[in-house]
Formats: sequence, C-alpha cells, structure tokens
Amino acid sequence: MGAPFAGPDMVSDYLLTYFAGCQSEAFVCCWLDNRHRLISADMIASGTIGHAPVYPREVVRRAIVRNAAAVILAHNHPSGDITPSVADLGLTVQLVEILTVVDVRVLDHFVVGGGKTYSFAEHGRLPATAGGGTH
Repeated sequence: MGAPFAGPDMVSDYLLTYFAGCQSEAFVCCWLDNRHRLISADMIASGTIGHAPVYPREVVRRAIVRNAAAVILAHNHPSGDITPSVADLGLTVQLVEILTVVDVRVLDHFVVGGGKTYSFAEHGRLPATAGGGTH
C-alpha cells in the first residue's frame, strides 16, 4: 500500500487518471484501510453512456472481501457534466446507510467528467452518518 489519500485534490487526480478515456458510465469503489491508504479500486458496475447499475449488495460484499475500513465512491459522467443527478444523490444516501451497518465509512463520492471532478463532501452533500470527507 502506498501513501494515504491525504485530501480531495489527491483523490481527484487519481480518479481523473482512472476514468481517462472511459466512454461509458462506470462506478468504482476505492477501498481504504484505517490510514486511508488504497487497498484496491474495484469497478463495481459499468453501463451505457448515461447509466451504470449499482447493486448495494455487491458493494457491501466487496467491502467485506477487501476488509476495508473506509471507501471513496466514484463514477463518471461521459457527457462531461459533473452535476450530480437525483439518482446519484439517492444512491449515495443508500450506500452510506448500508455501509455504516458493516462499519465502513464513506469518506466521499466523486463525479468525474470533462477533466473535472465534483466532491460530495466538499459541497456538503454527504449524509451526516458518512465519514466526514477525504481531508
């Protein structure tokens, strides 16, 4: 494992590289240990240019398999518009709630597109039970 994700800029740089050239929507979980070092970045779902089906059961299963203490959620918008959709917000709330039950902190959710990122934590859009951001 390498250096910890020390803040949103570091995570943003990683995700911009990860999603570079991706033509369809994909959803990724960056699993972290207690010191916020990356264990694994798992693509949980891939789909069409506007949708990737994410199943919370699969996210929880991967969290347990990876023995993760925390996670940073991320998905791309191939359109380049990084504005979170209503569905993005709903999924974030659902995943924070379910991962809290298995003691995995959701530190952030990023939307990536058009060479930019949107951080839910930086915009105050993570539910109160989430892990408090990537700082």
